[in-house]
Amino acid sequence: MAFGRQGRDAKIRMLSGVALFSPCAKHELRRIAALVDEIEAPKGKTLAREGDTGVEFFVVVEGTATATRRGRKVATIGPGSFFGELALLDQGPRAATVTADTDMQLLVLTSRAFSTLLDDTPSVSRRILRGMGERLRSAENAPTH
Repeated sequence: MAFGRQGRDAKIRMLSGVALFSPCAKHELRRIAALVDEIEAPKGKTLAREGDTGVEFFVVVEGTATATRRGRKVATIGPGSFFGELALLDQGPRAATVTADTDMQLLVLTSRAFSTLLDDTPSVSRRILRGMGERLRSAENAPTH
């Protein structure tokens, strides 16, 4: 995996660059890093399927993926990007299908681990909500095609 011997510090650096977690303090990022799993996904693997129940959040460490909605490409997702954040809140249906374009390395936070995080470190919830709010506002203000 990309993190090797310096795994925890590398995870913390990666998570601090993710907009959702960037408002978090160092001790909060350490807790998040302890809860995420490192996974590898081969090229062609479907990471999330539109309409399926979402139970995890992904941060791309290496590689790229394509997000499609109703069969149409809506985004390319690369290192430092994330997807599936709404699954942490409501375990609702996925808004898009995400498929690996290349072999990928990802950090994954399950909704169960997220609940543990909020129980153990309540200050994170305000910071993450702020990050989600910024992302929603940005999406609202994005030009439509």
